[in-house]
Amino acid sequence: MEYILGIIILVIVLIIWGYFLKKKHFKEIDQLEAWKMDIMNRPILDELSKVKQLNMTGETEEMFERWRKEWDAIITVYMPDVEELLFEADDYVDKYRLGKSKEVQRMISTKLTNIEATIEKILIELNELVGSEEKNRVEIEEIKESYRKIKKDLLAHRHTFAKAADPLENMLDEIVEILKQYEEATENGNYLNARELVLSIKNKLAMIQTKMKIIPQLLLDGHTSLPTSISELKVGFKEMVEQGYTLEHIEFEAEIQNLETELSYYNVQLDLAQTEDAEQGINEIFDRVNLLYDLLEKEVLSKQYLIRNQDILKDSLEAFEYEHDKLKAETVVVRHSYHVTESELSAQKKLEKEIDKLVKRFQLLSLKIADDTLISSVLSDEMQEIEAVLNELKVEHEAFSEKLHALRKDEFQAREVLQELRKKMADTTRIITQSNIPGLPESYRNLLSEAKESLEDVQNKLDEKPLDMGSVHIFLEKAIASANNLYENTEDLIEEMLLAEKVIQYGNRYRSRYPAVAEALRTAEKHFRDYEYESALQVAATAIEKVEPGSLDKIEANMEEVHS
Repeated sequence: MEYILGIIILVIVLIIWGYFLKKKHFKEIDQLEAWKMDIMNRPILDELSKVKQLNMTGETEEMFERWRKEWDAIITVYMPDVEELLFEADDYVDKYRLGKSKEVQRMISTKLTNIEATIEKILIELNELVGSEEKNRVEIEEIKESYRKIKKDLLAHRHTFAKAADPLENMLDEIVEILKQYEEATENGNYLNARELVLSIKNKLAMIQTKMKIIPQLLLDGHTSLPTSISELKVGFKEMVEQGYTLEHIEFEAEIQNLETELSYYNVQLDLAQTEDAEQGINEIFDRVNLLYDLLEKEVLSKQYLIRNQDILKDSLEAFEYEHDKLKAETVVVRHSYHVTESELSAQKKLEKEIDKLVKRFQLLSLKIADDTLISSVLSDEMQEIEAVLNELKVEHEAFSEKLHALRKDEFQAREVLQELRKKMADTTRIITQSNIPGLPESYRNLLSEAKESLEDVQNKLDEKPLDMGSVHIFLEKAIASANNLYENTEDLIEEMLLAEKVIQYGNRYRSRYPAVAEALRTAEKHFRDYEYESALQVAATAIEKVEPGSLDKIEANMEEVHS
């Protein structure tokens, strides 16, 4: 019984599954059917009827016939094939031949896609044809107006175009011929060809307008401005040669000849209204003419610079040599009194060699200037290099001079610091004396001895010849640290001595009642007599704090009130 029930359930499941599967495929077939109907309902004939408003001749007639045949084929051949395939797909689904139905659906989709592509191509070509006719009709009037304006401008300003006027007129005549070709193409229904002619005319008119805009200025440049500049260059060059300038390096004559040859060529191009090469060529000639002006001007300015600065540079070199000789003598003196490092001496010797070399270089330059056959700009560059090197050497000279002066300044400052340290030591002695301290502990006497030795070491270093300021600074730093340490310890020592004395005196009130306090005070007094004030304070304060906590703070507070 359960076996039969299982079979029944399985059959039911298969039936339900088959139902939904068929429903899915029927839905896909319905979508293809809807796609087919959408194509059938396209207003293609209405679109094709737009063409009938044009001249139905030539390429327009040919294209219309082709489009009509393609649409007829779609309606009478391709769509019936699709309809038949749709019936087959339905039939296969009914028979549960779903794989076969799927294959037929793919065939239908391919056919409909190809039909869509054909229709799209027809519409693009149709719109291009109709659009070309509309654009041509609008733009041809603008073209004719532009042509009339250009023709009028050419006639009104013919003199500004000189020989180029005739080629420009010929170009406008070519446009008239193309306009005739346009009218003929339009009458024959060849609107796409007419569109190409319209675009060609627009480009040619734009080109003519550009030529008419730049030709007058180019003619002025090519026939007047540049010839005048070249003539001025020739005159200037001749005068400079007569004045003794050396100008062979410029290769002036060859460049002028090239410029005149090229200018003649571009002027011929302008007469033919060929502006493409002429515009660029004339601009390049302007640049080369300006370069020649710059080169000649550079020689003039260079010679003026040489005349103006030769004596100045000579005096500057001599003055620098004198200053450096003084520095050499000062170095000798300083070396007797101070220690100068080998690297510093080496730098000074190198500087001396560089100065000698620079002086010889200037002397050679002076001979070249006197020769008056060399290029002024080259000599000027050489002089500027010498000036630059001289300025660099002056910086090095000044730096070395400052080092020598710094040695003396450092010595003076060191002696001042030493004097201040001695004063501080004297202040320390005075403080000790005024404090009435019974005696000094061993540790303090060691600090005092160390400080005195440090000051003596500094003095000994300052007395050495030659003086090594590097060593002086090292010993001076040690002396400063020792003196400061002594001063600080002096204040601490006196404070401990006074506080120990007060604490012992304060503790006497407990001496009779507390034997431990009495014993501690005797020990503290012994430390005090041995000048060990820190130990005396520590022993006495510890004993008293046990019998009267806070007593040490009270004693310190009373001492501060007294001192304040």
